[in-house]
Amino acid sequence: MKPKRKSPPQEKCCGPGKDLPDPIQKELDNQGGMDGLLSRIPDPTVLYASSRFHQALADPIRLTIMYSLLSQCLCVCVIKEVVNIADSKLSYHLSVLKEQEFIVGEQQGNWIIYSITDRGRLALKSTERLEKETRGSVAI
Repeated sequence: MKPKRKSPPQEKCCGPGKDLPDPIQKELDNQGGMDGLLSRIPDPTVLYASSRFHQALADPIRLTIMYSLLSQCLCVCVIKEVVNIADSKLSYHLSVLKEQEFIVGEQQGNWIIYSITDRGRLALKSTERLEKETRGSVAI
């Protein structure tokens, strides 16, 4: 379900009788007013997809799974040993990663062997800058 964006009324956005600060109003006018501002915001469908992408990367367990798969393909029992969580939770995290096409699972006999996709590698690459910045710093 995609959210629908409403156009604001044409009056000043702070309400009747209220003015915006001059620098804000001037820049807004230079950019085409509220319509111009709204035209530069991606479509709600794009925002939703981007949100899902980032949500998939926003969990340390999922990142641990992805980093584990960078070095080699793994069966679920090894992944479970790495992250040390219950089967149901692991299944959930794997499904989130598969939904975003960050990993794939291939049936090989009685085993499902997981591997990271090119999309998953690129997603991890996008987190590297933040990782470098936070190394050695204390989390808040």
